[in-house]
Parts: sequence; C-alpha cells; structure tokens
Amino acid sequence: QVQLVESGGGLVQAGGSLRLSCAASGSIIRFNFMGWYRQAPGKQRELVARIFSGGSTNYGDSVKGRFTISRDNAKNTVYLQMNNLNPEDTAVYYCNADFVAKNYWGQGTQVTVSS
Repeated sequence: QVQLVESGGGLVQAGGSLRLSCAASGSIIRFNFMGWYRQAPGKQRELVARIFSGGSTNYGDSVKGRFTISRDNAKNTVYLQMNNLNPEDTAVYYCNADFVAKNYWGQGTQVTVSS
C-alpha cells in the first residue's frame, strides 16, 4: 500500500508562486511515475505534470513554462513549483503515483489564486 501526503497549498495573489510537496510512504524510485493532477469546481480532473522513473517529464498545456515538477529520491518526495499563478489555476491539487500497475492518490491540497 502506498500513501501520498500533499502539502504546500494555500492562497496566493495572481503572479505569485507556490511549491507543492508530495511525500510518499515508500521509495519513489520504484514508482513508474509520480505526478500532479488538479480539479476545479465543476470541471474534470486534469493532468498538471508527471515525472517518470527515468526522469522524463510531461506537462499539461495550460501550465507549460510556468510549472516545474521535480523529485528528491532521498526524501521520497515530489515537488511542483508553480510560478506566475493566475486565477484559472485555482483547484484542488492531487498527488498521483503509479506503482506495480496500481494508481494511488493523495488527499489533495487546495490552491487558491486571487486576482
């Protein structure tokens, strides 16, 4: 069983930055990938960013150039650095991991961007 715990959400003004963290209960080097998704009220959950075991990354179109995903294997933690935030980034952000063909989710952390 994998447990994912997010932190770092909060309220920020447009143009500001936040860094989200996702701490995993096990060694993340065993995971096929880890990533971040978000869900705004009334909208479907969407991919924000993923980082694969080999280090490659992919991003949702709306965050490219503004968000950066990274990981610290020693701390079993994945980060999402979010810059130049805008109100459309307001959502609950969820950490996601794929391990042994199973998908795991964190409980989510709220990010609110004020205009």
